[in-house]
Amino acid sequence: MTTAKKILGNTVIQVAGRGIMAVTSIGILKSISHFLSVEGYGQYTAVYEFLGFFGIAADFGLFTIGVREMSRGVRDRNFVAGNILGMRVVTAAVAMALAVVGAFVIPAYQGTFIPEGVSIAAFAVFFAILQGTVSSVLQVELKMQYATLALVSGKLLSFGWMLAVIFYFFVGEPNQTSFNQLMIAGLLGNLFSFLATYYYAARYAKLLPCFDKVYWKEVIVGAFPYGIALVLNMVYFHIDSLLILFIKGPHELGFYGPAMRILEILNVIPVFFMNSVLPVLSRSLTEKKKVERILQLCMNFLYMAGLPMAIGLYLLAYPIIFIITQPEFMSQLDKGIYGSDIALQVLAIAMCISFSSSLYNYSLVALGKQSKLLWINGGAAVFNILINLWAIPRWGFRGAAWTTVATEVFILLVAGWTARRFLAYKVEWGNFVKISAAGLAMGMVVYFLKDPTYHLWGLQNFNVALLTVLGAGVYIGLLFAFNVFPEEVRKKVQF
Repeated sequence: MTTAKKILGNTVIQVAGRGIMAVTSIGILKSISHFLSVEGYGQYTAVYEFLGFFGIAADFGLFTIGVREMSRGVRDRNFVAGNILGMRVVTAAVAMALAVVGAFVIPAYQGTFIPEGVSIAAFAVFFAILQGTVSSVLQVELKMQYATLALVSGKLLSFGWMLAVIFYFFVGEPNQTSFNQLMIAGLLGNLFSFLATYYYAARYAKLLPCFDKVYWKEVIVGAFPYGIALVLNMVYFHIDSLLILFIKGPHELGFYGPAMRILEILNVIPVFFMNSVLPVLSRSLTEKKKVERILQLCMNFLYMAGLPMAIGLYLLAYPIIFIITQPEFMSQLDKGIYGSDIALQVLAIAMCISFSSSLYNYSLVALGKQSKLLWINGGAAVFNILINLWAIPRWGFRGAAWTTVATEVFILLVAGWTARRFLAYKVEWGNFVKISAAGLAMGMVVYFLKDPTYHLWGLQNFNVALLTVLGAGVYIGLLFAFNVFPEEVRKKVQF
């Protein structure tokens, strides 16, 4: 099998699995929003947003560094995998303990379901971190179908438990006990995913925690800039949720939560793709023309994937939010109420931009220039916080959403300029115009068929499914008509 096919196949498998998980997540979102209402869902969102900061600190970039180190083949794979696992066990345990303590002392969390929820969900995040660690072995082998299967199975297990809690064990008004059971559902699913992934990954490496102090120091020194950069990335991507909670309260965060959840689901596409590319890119740095071609193909793919999703989300935000939540989450503009659909429209723009900027971030990691990300993400975090502190008191979650767009533009420009200093790559402007034209045509089809299909066969807001199929058909058809796909991919030859 060619390198191109392995990378694309590895990405497609993960995206397909993520598609199943996305459908499951939508079911979870629909059920929880029905059960908890806007304010309760705001508290549910706050639990995982809060833990996200500690989770990324525990990761500290060790997954990506581990993939890079194992791909280079300089050290024994078992040695690398075992020590990375040992480091993440320690960092995850410390980070989650700090998170639990913090949740009980933050004044804004007092009198809510959040502190107890954090104390349970911390274990779920702990196992999620370990699952990511052992899956790095599968990523190097481009065998992520096993990790994907484990994640999907765990997600389905969580969903089943949540349904039992909501519709059988705790029918009626939510309370602390039922809220905690929703956290336990996530814990059980993540535990299962970790154990299943460990089982598969153990076929390719010995996964026993190792504690080589010399190697730990070497890895920590190398990972430190990238780890701090990831923490700062988490700050600018998630600090808005905490600021909304602290400044405007859980009700406002409840409107923002569903849109952020959709964005998080879709944002894994560039992560999966670039994690698949990273081993190949790391091994090819001495071949200038090959690296340039890889970067061109990646650039085209990321824009080709991000643009239609952003256009579709923007045009279909109202029916999408209507389907996955409850009527109280929707905008009522005649009453001056802005709902989750407005947040989704704005965040869709940010998502499209972030797809493209991910190429530059991973390129710097492959080059060992992750220290540059420290300054890029640091600048983005400061920019984001300052603008949010000004925008959220005035416009609530809408201010936070537009701040996210501005931050993504900042990162795209700065990261692109930085990467170009170390890597030679050319933007294929012809393909950029063709992809944009195909996306515009798709958007026009969706826009003009949106109202006519609303009453077709009684679909109403479920016409989203029909419009998605029609839009995708138009978009993909035009990409082929414009010869956007490279000839070597069509003929399945190597990079």
